[in-house]
Order: sequence, then structure tokens, then C-alpha cells
Amino acid sequence: MIGLTHYLFCIKTMSRTASIQRHTLETQINVSVNLDGTGNADFSTGLAFLEHMLEQIARHGQIDLSINAKGDLHIDAHHTVEDIGITLGQAFKQAIGDKKGIQRYGHAYVPLDEALSRVVLDFSGRPHLEFNVEFPRSQIGGFDTELFYEFFQGFVNHAQITLHIDNLRGRNAHHIIETIYKAFGRALRMALSLDPKITDIPSTKGCLS
Repeated sequence: MIGLTHYLFCIKTMSRTASIQRHTLETQINVSVNLDGTGNADFSTGLAFLEHMLEQIARHGQIDLSINAKGDLHIDAHHTVEDIGITLGQAFKQAIGDKKGIQRYGHAYVPLDEALSRVVLDFSGRPHLEFNVEFPRSQIGGFDTELFYEFFQGFVNHAQITLHIDNLRGRNAHHIIETIYKAFGRALRMALSLDPKITDIPSTKGCLS
């Protein structure tokens, strides 16, 4: 037990943080994450509703998250939203390192009034997204609801996770997407947490890539 306690102490004192920049002709994205944070959030993206959703990831995932983004919003929000997802995924992949000691799997159900969503994820090293959500309207606060898929697809591809998102019921589009982001944050928190019984990479293959 002394050896196991010492091992976990070493993991916890290692910095699970990352800062990533993605600069293209369309966007300039800067992301910093601390997977062992307290839910602090700092955003400057020009997309108020997306920032409200990103705050749910930070708060419910207990992840410190900073995102500064400048994009071609005069055209539309597609490039900015997708590239935020990509860069955030890259930051998670770097911060989590070799994945030793993590739970690996995470899941959460979250309700908000009439809406209920389920998120299940696996830090498998195998990028795959199942996004089963139908929004009752095409925009929320001027934000195109179809862009939420682009955000999660960008994240999945670059964090290299398997992610299943299912909205089980709901009538209000705002409620639906908020339950998804809250559940995503809580599922991340579960999957990234350290398990005292896991002293190596949680896979019979010996790797998660």
C-alpha cells in the first residue's frame, strides 16, 4: 500500500496541463488547460453562447480552461467553432500524457427541466463520435445549432476519444445543449480521475493509441 500511495502521489504532483496554439489564415486559437483544476474559466472568442457552454465543461469537469480565439466571424462562426474544438482536443491529449492511472471511461446523465441528455466517453485513442441530437430550432442566441456537432467532432478527432452524445428528451433547444455540455464536463471528470487500483495504462493491450 505504501508503494501504491507513493505512486499516486507522484501522478498527482505531475502537471496535467497544456497550452496549445493553432494559427491559420482563418483563425488564431490559444488554449490552456489544467485537468486537475477547480473549474476556473477565461474566454475571449466573440461567441457568447459557445462561451456559456464551455463554462459548463470547466465547472462540471473541474478543469481550468482558458481559450482566446480570433476568427473570420464576418463570414460565419464555422471555422472558429471547429478550430476551438480541434485545439481543445489537442490540449487534452497533451495534458493527459500516457494515461497511466486514469479511469479512462466516463459517463453522465444530466437533466434541465424537460431536457435530459446522456454522454458516454472513452479515452481509447480511437476517434469516433456518435451525436444523436435533434434541435427544435436552428439557432440559439444567434448561434447555429449545427456547429455543436463540428465542435465535438474537432475535439474527438484530436483528443482521440470515443464519444457518444444522446439527447433523450427535450423541447427547449437551450436546455438540450446545456444538458449535453454539463454531462460532457462530468463525464470528462470521471474519465480523467485517478483510480488507486490502476497503476498502469488501463488497457489489456498495454497502450491507448
